[in-house]
Amino acid sequence: MSPGLSIPRVTAEEADRRRYLSRALLDRMHLSPVGDPVAYDVAEDGSITYYYDPARVTETPPEQWYRGTVEKNTEEEEAPAPRQLRDPLTLPSGTIIEKMGAKRAASFGYYTAERLNQLNYDAGAEPAAYNIKPDGSTVYFYDKRAAIRRPLKCVVCGQDVRYKRKMCRACFEKDLAERRAEGDAYRAKPRHMDRRRVLFFDLELTGVYDHDEIISVSICDGTGETLMDTLVKPRHKKKWNRTEKIHGISPAMVQDAPYLDELVPAIKEMFANADNIVAFGVSTDYSHIKYIYETEREQEELHRKVRCCAIEFVRFQNEHYPDNNHASLIDAMETLGIAWDGIPHSSMADTIACMKVWEALFPNYYDDVVPFEVAAEQEESHV
Repeated sequence: MSPGLSIPRVTAEEADRRRYLSRALLDRMHLSPVGDPVAYDVAEDGSITYYYDPARVTETPPEQWYRGTVEKNTEEEEAPAPRQLRDPLTLPSGTIIEKMGAKRAASFGYYTAERLNQLNYDAGAEPAAYNIKPDGSTVYFYDKRAAIRRPLKCVVCGQDVRYKRKMCRACFEKDLAERRAEGDAYRAKPRHMDRRRVLFFDLELTGVYDHDEIISVSICDGTGETLMDTLVKPRHKKKWNRTEKIHGISPAMVQDAPYLDELVPAIKEMFANADNIVAFGVSTDYSHIKYIYETEREQEELHRKVRCCAIEFVRFQNEHYPDNNHASLIDAMETLGIAWDGIPHSSMADTIACMKVWEALFPNYYDDVVPFEVAAEQEESHV
């Protein structure tokens, strides 16, 4: 390659501004260039320094790390030629370090003890380089890779080590108690809802994407009465092996089922007469059921009625069971000690489960605060 013909000549300052890396610097960082240099410079003695793009380098394998140029002959490998260190300084341990400016030291990942302290690190080894301040004092640079990270402090008190939510245990427990009291008051607040006008629904799908189709619809009200529970025949999908393993609905089971279009008038009427419509994990169910409405205005009206039981359970769990990591409907039933009616992941069983979880979370949600099981028993006894 002829210098100046295919790559530009730059000064050392310009190369540094562009963050170009020389071969010597690449060797020190245990990196190897990928491709040709992108610039060069010529020193007063006529020597040429080539610079490489930092985005086109690769890590040098440890067995190939060296300082200087290593050449092999047919009999044995010559010893590496030691690289000339700039103003070498010998530490009491015998380690030799070189002088370098702060900017160059940072390119190696070397920082002063003060800077490491700001980054919440303690220098874990002896200095890796040094420099001389204008006042003649020596400043040492330490390799961050060998530094020891200190435990982070609580963002509230700034004293103890973090436990959860970036707080120490004491601050976390105090915050948890406050959030729990606030959440319990929110859930205990009377909503004066009519059980007949609060609907719960669940869908089973051929998959989780927008182009997947509904193959089961279940709807009940706050009394537990089933308003709709039907399989649905998809118009496009012929098989759904992955989700079939979850909900157990096979293509053969829906062959004689109605198409969704046939159910839309009844679903729309139910939703129109409802004050609130609840599902466990609204994002998926709503994203599919909304398409029974033709206009964006109708979809927005439906969305204003929709409530997500999963979001409410997650808040309750975070306030009362902060160590729990999962928040599925099965987890909600287990955490709240509620028995299943039917097999989990079946559409109707999930709908009833959602209704039970909702009432457990909001015990004063209805004007009639008697749980639906007791109300049903009382009605049956009266008859």
